[in-house]
Amino acid sequence: MISPYSLSVPGGVQNQILALAKSIRKLGTDVRVLGPCDGPPPDTGITPLGNSLPTATNGSIAPLAPDAAAQLRVIRALRDEQFDVLHVHEPLAPGPTITSIVLKQSPIVATYHRSGHSKFYDYFNRPARWVASRIEINCAVSEEAARTAKGALGGTYEILFNGIDLDLFETRIEKSATPTVLFLGRHEPRKGLQVLIEAFRYLPNDVRLWIASEGPETEKLKEQTSNDDRIIWLGTISDAEKINRLKKVFCSMCSFARGGILRNCLIGGNGRKNTCCC
Repeated sequence: MISPYSLSVPGGVQNQILALAKSIRKLGTDVRVLGPCDGPPPDTGITPLGNSLPTATNGSIAPLAPDAAAQLRVIRALRDEQFDVLHVHEPLAPGPTITSIVLKQSPIVATYHRSGHSKFYDYFNRPARWVASRIEINCAVSEEAARTAKGALGGTYEILFNGIDLDLFETRIEKSATPTVLFLGRHEPRKGLQVLIEAFRYLPNDVRLWIASEGPETEKLKEQTSNDDRIIWLGTISDAEKINRLKKVFCSMCSFARGGILRNCLIGGNGRKNTCCC
Protein backbone atom coordinates (compact mmCIF):
# COMPACT_ATOMS: atom_id res chain seq x y z
CA MET A 1 0.00 0.00 0.00
CA ILE A 2 1.55 3.31 -1.08
CA SER A 3 0.89 6.79 0.32
CA PRO A 4 1.98 9.97 -1.45
CA TYR A 5 1.62 11.94 1.80
CA SER A 6 3.79 11.85 4.90
CA LEU A 7 2.45 9.18 7.24
CA SER A 8 3.69 11.06 10.29
CA VAL A 9 1.62 14.15 9.43
CA PRO A 10 -2.08 13.98 10.43
CA GLY A 11 -4.38 13.76 7.43
CA GLY A 12 -7.50 12.02 6.19
CA VAL A 13 -5.78 10.00 3.46
CA GLN A 14 -2.96 8.94 5.77
CA ASN A 15 -5.42 7.86 8.47
CA GLN A 16 -7.36 5.78 5.98
CA ILE A 17 -4.23 4.07 4.70
CA LEU A 18 -2.99 3.14 8.17
CA ALA A 19 -6.41 1.97 9.35
CA LEU A 20 -7.04 -0.03 6.17
CA ALA A 21 -3.65 -1.73 6.45
CA LYS A 22 -4.41 -2.62 10.07
CA SER A 23 -7.81 -4.06 9.15
CA ILE A 24 -6.45 -6.14 6.26
CA ARG A 25 -3.73 -7.57 8.51
CA LYS A 26 -6.46 -8.75 10.90
CA LEU A 27 -7.89 -10.76 8.00
CA GLY A 28 -4.61 -12.62 7.65
CA THR A 29 -2.99 -10.76 4.73
CA ASP A 30 0.50 -9.32 5.05
CA VAL A 31 0.47 -5.58 4.29
CA ARG A 32 3.38 -3.18 4.07
CA VAL A 33 2.84 0.58 3.76
CA LEU A 34 5.29 2.71 1.79
CA GLY A 35 5.26 6.46 2.29
CA PRO A 36 7.19 9.55 3.35
CA CYS A 37 7.77 9.93 7.10
CA ASP A 38 8.90 13.08 8.88
CA GLY A 39 10.38 11.35 11.89
CA PRO A 40 9.79 7.81 13.18
CA PRO A 41 7.07 5.79 11.38
CA PRO A 42 3.75 6.08 13.26
CA ASP A 43 3.07 2.34 13.18
CA THR A 44 4.65 -1.04 12.44
CA GLY A 45 4.79 -2.42 8.91
CA ILE A 46 5.86 0.89 7.36
CA THR A 47 8.76 1.46 4.96
CA PRO A 48 9.70 5.17 5.28
CA LEU A 49 10.67 6.92 2.06
CA GLY A 50 12.31 9.97 3.62
CA ASN A 51 11.04 13.39 4.60
CA SER A 52 8.24 15.21 2.82
CA LEU A 53 8.21 18.62 1.17
CA PRO A 54 5.24 20.97 1.80
CA THR A 55 3.66 21.30 -1.66
CA ALA A 56 0.75 23.48 -2.78
CA THR A 57 -1.94 21.28 -4.37
CA ASN A 58 -5.72 21.34 -4.74
CA GLY A 59 -6.04 24.52 -2.67
CA SER A 60 -4.08 23.00 0.20
CA ILE A 61 -0.53 22.35 1.41
CA ALA A 62 0.27 18.64 1.13
CA PRO A 63 3.31 16.83 2.63
CA LEU A 64 4.49 15.15 -0.60
CA ALA A 65 7.81 13.53 -1.51
CA PRO A 66 8.53 14.24 -5.20
CA ASP A 67 12.32 14.29 -4.71
CA ALA A 68 14.66 11.84 -6.43
CA ALA A 69 15.81 10.24 -3.17
CA ALA A 70 12.26 9.19 -2.29
CA GLN A 71 11.75 7.68 -5.75
CA LEU A 72 14.94 5.65 -5.43
CA ARG A 73 13.67 4.27 -2.12
CA VAL A 74 10.39 3.31 -3.80
CA ILE A 75 12.23 1.51 -6.59
CA ARG A 76 14.40 -0.33 -4.08
CA ALA A 77 11.42 -1.36 -1.93
CA LEU A 78 9.42 -2.63 -4.91
CA ARG A 79 12.41 -4.58 -6.18
CA ASP A 80 13.23 -6.13 -2.80
CA GLU A 81 9.70 -6.93 -1.60
CA GLN A 82 8.17 -8.27 -4.84
CA PHE A 83 4.60 -7.46 -3.75
CA ASP A 84 1.66 -9.45 -5.15
CA VAL A 85 -0.59 -6.38 -5.45
CA LEU A 86 0.01 -2.64 -5.18
CA HIS A 87 -2.71 -0.43 -3.71
CA VAL A 88 -1.84 3.20 -4.44
CA HIS A 89 -3.72 6.10 -2.88
CA GLU A 90 -4.07 9.36 -4.81
CA PRO A 91 -2.27 7.71 -7.74
CA LEU A 92 -1.39 10.89 -9.63
CA ALA A 93 0.01 12.87 -6.71
CA PRO A 94 3.66 13.73 -7.47
CA GLY A 95 6.02 11.24 -5.90
CA PRO A 96 5.93 7.57 -4.85
CA THR A 97 2.53 6.66 -6.29
CA ILE A 98 3.34 7.77 -9.84
CA THR A 99 6.74 6.08 -9.64
CA SER A 100 5.21 2.79 -8.53
CA ILE A 101 2.64 2.89 -11.34
CA VAL A 102 5.25 3.67 -14.00
CA LEU A 103 7.37 0.74 -12.81
CA LYS A 104 4.30 -1.54 -12.55
CA GLN A 105 5.83 -4.68 -11.14
CA SER A 106 2.47 -6.00 -9.86
CA PRO A 107 -1.27 -5.55 -10.57
CA ILE A 108 -2.40 -2.14 -9.34
CA VAL A 109 -5.48 -0.99 -7.44
CA ALA A 110 -5.85 2.79 -7.14
CA THR A 111 -8.01 4.85 -4.79
CA TYR A 112 -8.83 8.44 -5.73
CA HIS A 113 -9.54 10.80 -2.82
CA ARG A 114 -9.44 14.28 -4.31
CA SER A 115 -12.46 16.02 -5.78
CA GLY A 116 -12.99 19.26 -7.65
CA HIS A 117 -11.08 20.88 -10.49
CA SER A 118 -7.37 20.08 -10.78
CA LYS A 119 -4.87 22.17 -12.76
CA PHE A 120 -2.56 19.16 -12.80
CA TYR A 121 -5.10 17.23 -14.85
CA ASP A 122 -5.38 20.21 -17.22
CA TYR A 123 -1.67 20.74 -17.79
CA PHE A 124 -0.57 17.10 -17.82
CA ASN A 125 -3.67 15.37 -19.13
CA ARG A 126 -1.99 13.21 -21.76
CA PRO A 127 0.76 11.77 -19.52
CA ALA A 128 -1.75 11.50 -16.66
CA ARG A 129 -4.05 9.39 -18.84
CA TRP A 130 -1.12 7.16 -19.78
CA VAL A 131 -0.25 6.62 -16.12
CA ALA A 132 -3.90 5.92 -15.27
CA SER A 133 -4.14 3.39 -18.11
CA ARG A 134 -1.67 1.14 -16.26
CA ILE A 135 -4.10 0.68 -13.35
CA GLU A 136 -6.26 -2.48 -13.25
CA ILE A 137 -8.93 -1.37 -10.75
CA ASN A 138 -9.99 2.22 -10.03
CA CYS A 139 -11.77 3.13 -6.79
CA ALA A 140 -12.97 6.46 -5.42
CA VAL A 141 -13.98 7.47 -1.91
CA SER A 142 -17.04 9.43 -3.08
CA GLU A 143 -19.23 10.12 -6.09
CA GLU A 144 -17.59 13.52 -6.42
CA ALA A 145 -14.09 12.02 -6.39
CA ALA A 146 -15.18 9.53 -9.06
CA ARG A 147 -16.60 12.33 -11.24
CA THR A 148 -13.37 14.30 -10.92
CA ALA A 149 -11.19 11.34 -11.93
CA LYS A 150 -13.49 10.14 -14.71
CA GLY A 151 -13.83 13.62 -16.20
CA ALA A 152 -10.06 14.02 -16.41
CA LEU A 153 -8.87 10.47 -17.02
CA GLY A 154 -11.81 8.42 -18.27
CA GLY A 155 -12.31 4.87 -17.06
CA THR A 156 -14.75 3.28 -14.62
CA TYR A 157 -14.68 3.65 -10.84
CA GLU A 158 -16.03 1.67 -7.93
CA ILE A 159 -17.17 3.77 -4.98
CA LEU A 160 -15.55 2.53 -1.77
CA PHE A 161 -16.29 5.00 1.00
CA ASN A 162 -13.73 5.75 3.68
CA GLY A 163 -13.90 3.30 6.57
CA ILE A 164 -14.39 3.90 10.28
CA ASP A 165 -12.74 2.07 13.17
CA LEU A 166 -15.81 1.26 15.28
CA ASP A 167 -13.70 0.09 18.22
CA LEU A 168 -12.74 3.71 18.87
CA PHE A 169 -16.35 4.59 19.64
CA GLU A 170 -17.17 1.93 22.21
CA THR A 171 -16.65 4.14 25.27
CA ARG A 172 -19.42 6.67 25.82
CA ILE A 173 -18.83 9.97 27.58
CA GLU A 174 -21.07 12.78 28.75
CA LYS A 175 -21.79 15.58 26.34
CA SER A 176 -20.44 19.10 26.81
CA ALA A 177 -22.34 21.07 29.45
CA THR A 178 -22.55 24.18 27.26
CA PRO A 179 -23.21 24.59 23.51
CA THR A 180 -19.84 23.92 21.90
CA VAL A 181 -18.50 23.67 18.37
CA LEU A 182 -15.41 21.61 17.46
CA PHE A 183 -13.41 22.42 14.33
CA LEU A 184 -11.15 19.73 12.81
CA GLY A 185 -9.05 20.45 9.74
CA ARG A 186 -5.98 22.31 8.53
CA HIS A 187 -6.05 26.04 9.12
CA GLU A 188 -6.13 27.17 5.50
CA PRO A 189 -8.70 28.95 3.28
CA ARG A 190 -10.05 25.74 1.71
CA LYS A 191 -11.15 24.38 5.09
CA GLY A 192 -13.16 27.49 5.99
CA LEU A 193 -11.93 28.21 9.53
CA GLN A 194 -11.88 31.96 8.83
CA VAL A 195 -15.57 31.77 7.83
CA LEU A 196 -16.44 29.85 11.00
CA ILE A 197 -14.67 32.38 13.22
CA GLU A 198 -16.45 35.29 11.55
CA ALA A 199 -19.83 33.57 11.99
CA PHE A 200 -19.02 32.63 15.59
CA ARG A 201 -18.94 36.31 16.58
CA TYR A 202 -22.71 36.43 16.16
CA LEU A 203 -23.41 33.51 18.50
CA PRO A 204 -24.45 33.93 22.16
CA ASN A 205 -21.80 34.38 24.84
CA ASP A 206 -22.39 30.92 26.33
CA VAL A 207 -21.29 29.15 23.11
CA ARG A 208 -17.72 27.87 22.94
CA LEU A 209 -15.47 27.03 19.99
CA TRP A 210 -12.76 24.38 20.16
CA ILE A 211 -10.23 24.63 17.32
CA ALA A 212 -7.98 21.61 16.75
CA SER A 213 -5.10 21.07 14.29
CA GLU A 214 -2.76 23.67 12.81
CA GLY A 215 -1.91 25.23 9.46
CA PRO A 216 -0.57 28.25 7.58
CA GLU A 217 -3.32 30.54 8.98
CA THR A 218 -3.01 29.50 12.62
CA GLU A 219 -0.98 32.42 13.98
CA LYS A 220 -2.96 35.03 12.05
CA LEU A 221 -6.30 33.68 13.25
CA LYS A 222 -5.05 33.32 16.82
CA GLU A 223 -4.12 36.99 16.80
CA GLN A 224 -7.53 37.95 15.41
CA THR A 225 -9.33 36.04 18.17
CA SER A 226 -7.00 36.82 21.08
CA ASN A 227 -9.69 38.86 22.87
CA ASP A 228 -12.40 36.18 22.63
CA ASP A 229 -12.03 33.80 25.58
CA ARG A 230 -14.83 31.59 24.20
CA ILE A 231 -12.41 30.30 21.56
CA ILE A 232 -10.00 27.59 22.73
CA TRP A 233 -7.08 26.57 20.52
CA LEU A 234 -6.25 22.91 21.08
CA GLY A 235 -3.36 22.49 18.64
CA THR A 236 -2.63 19.05 17.20
CA ILE A 237 -4.52 16.43 19.20
CA SER A 238 -4.38 12.64 19.24
CA ASP A 239 -6.92 10.42 17.51
CA ALA A 240 -8.25 9.36 20.92
CA GLU A 241 -8.90 12.97 21.93
CA LYS A 242 -10.51 13.67 18.56
CA ILE A 243 -12.92 10.80 19.11
CA ASN A 244 -13.75 11.94 22.63
CA ARG A 245 -14.46 15.47 21.47
CA LEU A 246 -16.36 14.28 18.40
CA LYS A 247 -18.74 12.49 20.74
CA LYS A 248 -19.58 15.86 22.23
CA VAL A 249 -19.54 18.39 19.40
CA PHE A 250 -18.51 18.74 15.77
CA CYS A 251 -18.29 21.26 12.94
CA SER A 252 -17.45 20.46 9.33
CA MET A 253 -16.82 23.46 7.10
CA CYS A 254 -16.12 21.20 4.12
CA SER A 255 -18.90 18.63 4.38
CA PHE A 256 -19.40 18.55 0.60
CA ALA A 257 -15.98 17.04 0.00
CA ARG A 258 -16.16 13.74 1.86
CA GLY A 259 -18.44 12.03 4.33
CA GLY A 260 -15.87 10.21 6.46
CA ILE A 261 -15.62 12.80 9.22
CA LEU A 262 -19.37 13.31 9.25
CA ARG A 263 -19.94 9.58 9.65
CA ASN A 264 -17.41 9.53 12.47
CA CYS A 265 -19.38 12.29 14.13
CA LEU A 266 -22.70 10.44 13.82
CA ILE A 267 -21.31 7.11 14.99
CA GLY A 268 -19.74 8.89 17.96
CA GLY A 269 -23.25 9.56 19.22
CA ASN A 270 -23.07 13.33 19.67
CA GLY A 271 -26.33 15.21 20.07
CA ARG A 272 -27.70 17.77 17.66
CA LYS A 273 -27.71 20.43 20.35
CA ASN A 274 -23.92 20.46 20.39
CA THR A 275 -23.30 19.89 16.69
CA CYS A 276 -22.77 22.36 13.88
CA CYS A 277 -22.24 20.98 10.37
CA CYS A 278 -21.86 23.83 7.86
